[in-house]
Order: sequence, then structure tokens, then C-alpha cells
Amino acid sequence: MEPKTQQKDAPAPGAREHSGPETREDAGQQPGQDAAPGPAEDPGDVAGPGPAEDDSTPVLGDVLLAVEELWPRSLAEQWDAVGPVVGRSNAPVRRILFAVDPVTEVVEEAVAWGADLLVTHHPLLLKPVNSVAASSFKGNIVHQLIESGCALVTVHTNGDSAVGGVSDVLADAFGLQHVKPLSPSVNGLPEEGIGRVGELGEATTLGTFAETVFSLMPAVAGGVKVAGNRDALVRTIAVCGGAGDSLFDAVREAQADVYVTADLRHHPASEAREAAVDGRPYLIDVSHFGSEWLWLTPAAAALENVLADQGYDVEIRVSGINTDPWDFILTPA
Repeated sequence: MEPKTQQKDAPAPGAREHSGPETREDAGQQPGQDAAPGPAEDPGDVAGPGPAEDDSTPVLGDVLLAVEELWPRSLAEQWDAVGPVVGRSNAPVRRILFAVDPVTEVVEEAVAWGADLLVTHHPLLLKPVNSVAASSFKGNIVHQLIESGCALVTVHTNGDSAVGGVSDVLADAFGLQHVKPLSPSVNGLPEEGIGRVGELGEATTLGTFAETVFSLMPAVAGGVKVAGNRDALVRTIAVCGGAGDSLFDAVREAQADVYVTADLRHHPASEAREAAVDGRPYLIDVSHFGSEWLWLTPAAAALENVLADQGYDVEIRVSGINTDPWDFILTPA
């Protein structure tokens, strides 16, 4: 059979406030101070030792306290690296850019816009490193940020587990009710934890629900993959933004009809289908980037609201760059 090519949509030029890569539902939506690299600091150690130029401009330490209020570091997984990566705590912050990935193109976007702070979901330095020489792409990113006076902060698994976090945003987008965590947080509130499970207002077919999921995701080459009977009625939905194949036991315990997550590998997906009862849970595999991109706009709005409540005036945008790593896909004609 002749393969057909599905091309990844090019990101719309420029970014606007609280926006991001184009989605299929909304074709019109578009996606220096001294700094020094160093290990993540505790927010209590970086709380604004110096004033900004005026009372309405926060310093990085002030923003970090707001970040901690929204996405506590205590909610991060033990293996994770969250918090400040680059930046001085007394540097004024007037512009903040949110993005999923701290890749070169996003950093260039932040620098071109004049951002004082880049907040990304994924860490730049997760695994141990012994050099940030500019000859490596990660080292070069660190140097770009320092030279432009742009700080970098990571909100990763603490952003997954928090109320209003990545999976909460997915649950809201899918219209789920009676939502609760799939894997409750050990160190948090009852409503905090990894993943969410809830119910649709009324039962629908797997095919119809999958089309809803597809319509909400940003345009990526891989699209949305589905395992299950298209005509089966479903109502209880489990979700986990990002890679969620470690949560299958919790999904089965929740008796979910469908599990929506990303990065489903062959063996976990195959074993989940073999262990299924009446075919359930059916699987919907979405883009890792797409599943977390939906969180950026409400996260940016939440941070802006907290800072505004404290009397600070900060301009916040969501990156317009699609950082899904795939460009096109070949499928049977």
C-alpha cells in the first residue's frame, strides 16, 4: 500500500499572551539582569533580598514564592529536579514566558521577546551533569540565558500533582466530573497527586470521545492513537499528562473505561490489553508535548493572578513554538 504523509503543522509566527501552538479546534490561536547558573535553591533562600525598580515590579525571589504557592516543591517526585535553574533572586522580573520544553528555539523566543524569566514544564538539567560548557546544547542554553539576563525555573512533577495541574487541566478539558487523583500525593492534600479519574456527564462512544480528545490537542505529526472498540460506550475516564504507563494498576483499580495518556510503549500497552476486562480500559495515546501544553495557559493565568494579588504587574505569555519532536508520519493509504 502507498504510504501517505501527515505533516506536522508549522507553528504560527509569534506568540500572544496566554496562547500557544495552533489547535485543531481554534485555527486562529497562536502559540537583561545578571544571572548565574547553579543548583536549584529552596524558595526560602531566594526570597527577594533586593527591591526591584518600582513597587509593582517583582524580583525573581518574589516570583519563586508565588510559584511555590501554586506548585509546591514538596509535591515533586523524589527523582525530579524542579525550581530555579538559572537566575539571581534580586533580579527584576517584568516578562515571563511559559513553555513545555527548554529547547534552543524556545530560549531564543524568550530572549527575542525580552523575557526576564522562562518557566518550563520539563527540566533542562534532570540527569547529573559535570559541565555546562557552551559546546554542548544544554550548556549553550545556560550561556544564552545568563548572557541575556533571563532566569529559568522548572515546574515539573509538582505541576503534575498540584490542584489545577497538568492532569486537572486535562480532566477539565474533557468535561470530567467527580474528579480525584489516580495516585494520591504522599505529601499533599487529598485532591493532589499524579493523574486524575472522573466521569463524563453522560456515556458516549469511544470513537466520539477520542474525537473530542483529538480536537483539543495541538496539531502534531503523531496525532492520537486509540486501542479499543470504536462503538463501545464509555463514561469513566482516567487521564495522566505526560508518560503514564506506570499507572496501569491504579487505572484498573479505578475501573476506568478509558485511559488517556502519552508515550505508551509497546509492551505496557500490549500487556494492558491482555489484562483488560471486557476490553477495558481502552487506551488513548496522545502526544507527550500536547498533553502538557494544555496546562500552560491556565498555569500562566494562575501565576499572573497570584502576582497581581500581591500588587505586582508582570506581562506573561505562553510560547507559540510547537516542541513536539516529530515532523511527519507515514501511515497506510
